[in-house]
Amino acid sequence: MPILPTISTFFIVLSAVLIAIGWYLVAKNKFAAHKRTMIAAAISALLFFIIYMSRTIFIGNTSFGGPDNIKLYYTVFLIFHIILATVGAVFGIVTLTLAFKRKIKKHRKIGPVTSIIWFFTAITGVAVYLLLYIFFDGGETTSMIKAILGL
Repeated sequence: MPILPTISTFFIVLSAVLIAIGWYLVAKNKFAAHKRTMIAAAISALLFFIIYMSRTIFIGNTSFGGPDNIKLYYTVFLIFHIILATVGAVFGIVTLTLAFKRKIKKHRKIGPVTSIIWFFTAITGVAVYLLLYIFFDGGETTSMIKAILGL
């Protein structure tokens, strides 16, 4: 089990758990606790992103090492996850910005949508991790720097 993918996956799951807790807190009108929890969720998601990008740039991404007959399905699933994660990150930034600017009416509208997108992002992220590192042996890993520089 590779350590960096495991750590980054932990942080994305933690962010989703914290978002669920934040949702509960806001439903109980515990706004200060909601704010702290959601900031912690954002920090957790940011830590995931920093670890993921650092690993992608310096170590590389692992290709799918499972059976060829499911590689196409994995690739389609991975593309769906990447799109979901990108949309979720943009929604997350917008949702946090609205909260910090005290545009609470808009924040309340977009927040639940953002949360649901992020829950699915975390779930599909865990599935990608399981498929790459647990269920099957990972394929080849190439760093972005090596690929760009042709090394």
